Amino acid sequence: MKKGDIGVIGLAVMGQNLILNMNDHGFKVVAFNRTTSKVDDFLNDAAKGTDVIGAHSLEDLVEKLETPRKIMLMVRAGDVVDKFIDKLVPLLDEGDIIIDGGNSNYPDTNRRTQELAEKGIRYIGTGVSGGEEGARFGPSIMPGGNPEAWPFVKPILQGISAKTDQNEPCCDWVGKNGAGHFVKMVHNGIEYGDMQLISEAYHFMKEGLGMSYEEMQEAFKQFNTTELDSYLVEITTDILGYKDEDGQPLVEHILDAAGQKGTGKWTGINALDLGIPLTLISESVFARCLSSLKDQRVEAAKHFNKQIDKVEGDKAQWLEAIRQALLASKIISYAQGFMLIREASEQFNWDLNYGGVALMWRGGCIIRSAFLGNIRDAYENNPDLQFLGSDPYFKDILEDCMSSWRKVVAKSIEVGLPMPCMASALTFLDGYTTDRLPANMIQAQRDYFGAHTYERTDKARGEFFHTNWTGKGGNTASTTYDV
Repeated sequence: MKKGDIGVIGLAVMGQNLILNMNDHGFKVVAFNRTTSKVDDFLNDAAKGTDVIGAHSLEDLVEKLETPRKIMLMVRAGDVVDKFIDKLVPLLDEGDIIIDGGNSNYPDTNRRTQELAEKGIRYIGTGVSGGEEGARFGPSIMPGGNPEAWPFVKPILQGISAKTDQNEPCCDWVGKNGAGHFVKMVHNGIEYGDMQLISEAYHFMKEGLGMSYEEMQEAFKQFNTTELDSYLVEITTDILGYKDEDGQPLVEHILDAAGQKGTGKWTGINALDLGIPLTLISESVFARCLSSLKDQRVEAAKHFNKQIDKVEGDKAQWLEAIRQALLASKIISYAQGFMLIREASEQFNWDLNYGGVALMWRGGCIIRSAFLGNIRDAYENNPDLQFLGSDPYFKDILEDCMSSWRKVVAKSIEVGLPMPCMASALTFLDGYTTDRLPANMIQAQRDYFGAHTYERTDKARGEFFHTNWTGKGGNTASTTYDV
């Protein structure tokens, strides 16, 4: 019997669907699960009639693979990954490859890549996006880790990935160590932002404009024929039209307490560590945290007698304003994400291809969107682009949408509609495009109470000064700290 091209450990929905995807593309897969009965169940059900081979132990899995062995872990991130690695390493030979396809935190991937390289094992940490459907028919795949491993796994990963309209694979080598998982983390952060922005638009329509579900479904359907063409807008259209058994929209019966698995939080933490103003994505994480305080919100609403006033005016004009506000905010979400990716690339010497990242997100993944092609073009035209909004294509959109964007955010605040992400996106752009911010006052305050020093506008950057503001503080300055 011909040995397997790749082994996959973990037969939850993502693992199963990736295996079937690999089988469809002519790769012989060996499947293993810690609960081995699931292997037989899989072979007798979803994988029946395929060329998938079952393994009932890790030794059996390793024995059934061609060398260099390629083993992909589709298990829960964290200790589970380390435990499987520890069990696999004694069974493997020098040059064999382990691939982690879960949502691991990139520092873990840094550590594992280096530790395994010392043992002669080549390690890849790859982000996989697209959910159940993407895994089955073509996900976005973001591999990083040990570059020596890439040529051996490239045919498989690019073979099973989503393809653009030009048949380009939405998968390419991202960079060394944890680069792949970092890019996937930022992808998930942008996903958090996109979902919150869409929810804010929905909330404005429903509570502000008093629209029916049929009207909102049609509005989002029309949005998806514009620059907002994207997977998340598309599924929002479907969700708004889905009826429960009682004939009412199912989404009306869903509790308004959003869950999260941590990648959005990691994105915000890394932005703080690297000094990048990831305001929109961070607000989207906090919005989920706030939503989870359901009981407290219900009680507070009683005490404050909260009500949302109706938005007056022409509904069609407001819908176009919402569309423009959503589009502009969405651009800021991606722009902030790429600012974080750029900073990480420079800090960690990853030498990332930003246009290539946009291409990987063009198909298969949750944040796939029509204008990702424009993002790729922007970085191909100017690889040194610091801020996506400065690219002529996106600059024109932001300027064209500005009036409507301000109108929607201002009206939301006026009538009592929470709009944290659209508002933070607008405030970010206002701050980023203001050549003199009030931070001079902050620096004066810091120097006044803590002798933290300041720079002067009439002196060269990098020269620091301290003032004895009260005559009692002395002339000794504190040290400075910059993120």
